[in-house]
Amino acid sequence: MSDILSRPDQLRIAQAVRAAEAGTIGEIRCVLAPRIEPDRPAPILAWAAGAALLLPAFGLLAGLRPEWLTRLFGGWSVGHAAAQDGAILSALLVYLTLQAAVFALATAVLSIPPLRARLPTGESDAERVRRAALDYFLSSDLRATQGRTGVLIFAALAEHRVEVLADEGIHGLAPKDAWSGVVADLVAGLKAGRTADGFIAAVGRAGAILAEHAPRAGGEDRNELSDTPTILR
Repeated sequence: MSDILSRPDQLRIAQAVRAAEAGTIGEIRCVLAPRIEPDRPAPILAWAAGAALLLPAFGLLAGLRPEWLTRLFGGWSVGHAAAQDGAILSALLVYLTLQAAVFALATAVLSIPPLRARLPTGESDAERVRRAALDYFLSSDLRATQGRTGVLIFAALAEHRVEVLADEGIHGLAPKDAWSGVVADLVAGLKAGRTADGFIAAVGRAGAILAEHAPRAGGEDRNELSDTPTILR
């Protein structure tokens, strides 16, 4: 995925991050995700379960009878009234087997990537990108900085969505609306197809916000996070 950001562009972003961090205790991490994959297992199972419940029922309404399947696979027909209970049980077992087969088939078919990508999930692009950014923030070294000063600038390329998350050492120092300009700068770059320029503008604005609200007190401040942007796969 490195072709999304060329090596020279990655170096430009890294230089912008170093410059932005020069006047602040904040540590900036830039992350680019080409596409945020939805959380698909639950929707697949839900659709497969719906198919397993509804398709056999529609078959019954259309005239399909479970005993036909019993005969097809070598079952015995009912010869007298005393065998009705066995016939009902047999038909029920066939119906349940049919439901299980439909569920397995629907799960397999809906797991095919082109079909899976078209399944509605009930999760909007904004919610999906927010979840992915938060997952990355919580699982990465952003939370390992000494003063909890990590700031994540997260962009989802396909969704044209941006999230900015700050750790607790920074979060309360700058007002929430201070970050809207950072988001706007990066979104503008993504929409224009200038991803690197969007990151550089966003990093510059974030650096100005951090220098105002979380300035470096003086002395040497160790660079705890890599300045090179991370490209998710």
